[in-house]
Amino acid sequence: MTAEPLIYECQDKVAVITLNRPEALNALTVELLDALASALDRAGEEARAVLLTGAGRGFCSGADLAAQQQRMMQPDRDLGALLDDHYHPVLRKLRNLPCPVVAAVNGAAAGAGMSVALSADIVLAARSAYFLQAFVNIGLVPDAGSSYLLPRLVGQARATAMMMLGEKVPAETAAQWGMIYKVVDDAALMDEAHNVATRLAGGAPMALDRIRQLAQAAPDSGFEDQIAMEANLQREAGRTHDFLEGVTAFMQKRPAAFKGQ
Repeated sequence: MTAEPLIYECQDKVAVITLNRPEALNALTVELLDALASALDRAGEEARAVLLTGAGRGFCSGADLAAQQQRMMQPDRDLGALLDDHYHPVLRKLRNLPCPVVAAVNGAAAGAGMSVALSADIVLAARSAYFLQAFVNIGLVPDAGSSYLLPRLVGQARATAMMMLGEKVPAETAAQWGMIYKVVDDAALMDEAHNVATRLAGGAPMALDRIRQLAQAAPDSGFEDQIAMEANLQREAGRTHDFLEGVTAFMQKRPAAFKGQ
């Protein structure tokens, strides 16, 4: 029997989504992308935090060229349509989830796999992990949101060099550049990622959703637009039960019990 391309588990409001093609370093196929889209929909309904990782010794090596070779060699091939139909829905779902996403990068994150990892709100990487813009090495341009994400994370000069040179960026360098949040020893990665996701799942869901919105808008917003957005979202947050619970818990010196209301 062929293993499922993705494993989904949800416990204590943390949805753990594991890309499950370890024999191919979790390379992306249409089936895996569609399964990931469905898993994200499910997580949006039942989880308060998502933890995304890969099975085996890699996070995701990008598109599975071997699995898609026949399609890619057709005279009328249209890789843009492949992106529109299968990659972009996943990226949109990651961006628009109502809950935070943590990525645990346990090895190679290359091509579109790198984009999936960097679409998370908080990215932790194993010390042995690396990030690679592999597109130029096979005569393609960056896709899956790479050209949008990278300049905003590491600046124009580094992003352009990464995309044009197609060289591996070690996890330590990625952290120094501000591409990811933290580097963790390989053996400690999943425990640390679970701790972060569990902490987020216990937070105020409506506040965290609005923080995601603010963080996503910031790189493209002017100062006046951003502070106006802060005021509008703070107005909404201030009317929630979670705000009252947070203040009451603070005054009573106890942990807050946020309900997402």
